[in-house]
Amino acid sequence: MHTLWPHHTPITITTRGGFAENVHHGSLAVVDARGRLIASVGDVETPVFTRSSLKPFQAMPLIAQAADRYDLSDADVALLCASHNGEPMHVEGVAALLAKIGAGESSLACGSHVPFFFSTNGVTPEPGARFNRLHHNCSGKHTGMLLLAHALGAAQVGYLDTAHAVQLEIARSVSHFSGVPVDQLVRGTDGCSAPNYALPLRSLAHAFARLTLDEPDAVYSNAPRRIARAMSQHPELVSGQGRNDLALMLAGRGDWVSKVGADGVQALASFSRGIGIAAKVSDGQLAPLMVSFVSALEQLGWLDAESRSALASLIPPPLKNAAGIEVGEMRAVLELKRP
Repeated sequence: MHTLWPHHTPITITTRGGFAENVHHGSLAVVDARGRLIASVGDVETPVFTRSSLKPFQAMPLIAQAADRYDLSDADVALLCASHNGEPMHVEGVAALLAKIGAGESSLACGSHVPFFFSTNGVTPEPGARFNRLHHNCSGKHTGMLLLAHALGAAQVGYLDTAHAVQLEIARSVSHFSGVPVDQLVRGTDGCSAPNYALPLRSLAHAFARLTLDEPDAVYSNAPRRIARAMSQHPELVSGQGRNDLALMLAGRGDWVSKVGADGVQALASFSRGIGIAAKVSDGQLAPLMVSFVSALEQLGWLDAESRSALASLIPPPLKNAAGIEVGEMRAVLELKRP
């Protein structure tokens, strides 16, 4: 039986004068499509909330059952799995998807917030700018849930209820790909009010590895591969300018599918290798997560000069004080262990 919290280990530190000042704890799992643990660090067995890294599996029932019915393009599929920036291409794309079922912005139950584009890129919204639910980073996911409700002939109102047909389908999808039985899934409520599940990092990495398989899935047919390829080919729709998923998938040059989750979760899989990676930093900070994640990719031998250059934006520069004097750095300390 697991404790209520995972036993993470130091994965990233910041230094001052050559000595550790801040220590960021976390864990990481590397798993192949058969479920074999290839490498790990920390605790990969205790469930952690997956947050938005779960989105490919939340979109899975819709893509498997009704992608053709709604004439969904690969760009549409990518947007359904997005944690987007709220840029015009995202907002317009979500509105067009909702229109397929005669729905609009008011049908979304995700709430609203200032688009991520601004905070990510250090830009201030114009005075008087107004934003709605279409700008919410999860509006694509919620639109997919509304499309699935329509396809199932279920009510669109209440589509976030755990007993709703949409959420029952999603729970089955999460269980199928993670290997965790439905009645053992740890459930909570995400920031966008949708049900979310906690999974062991080992299970999340396995689920992502299964997205890369060429052969049709026994339950979801070609939907896993289609979702992963759509995300990989349209990373700008999955995330947006300045975001880590865009950088990671560009670095993969078509071989990687990547999905971040709030509060320090990152998952990624390689098509050519059939391997998935899932990581969590316990304090939820993105910068130390990315520093350790890039280090893990390096240790696995997945990086070359071009990919390192594409990922350079994810590595913070040396720490400087107000006088411009260099006082320290953030660097990875994780060391992957092989079974």
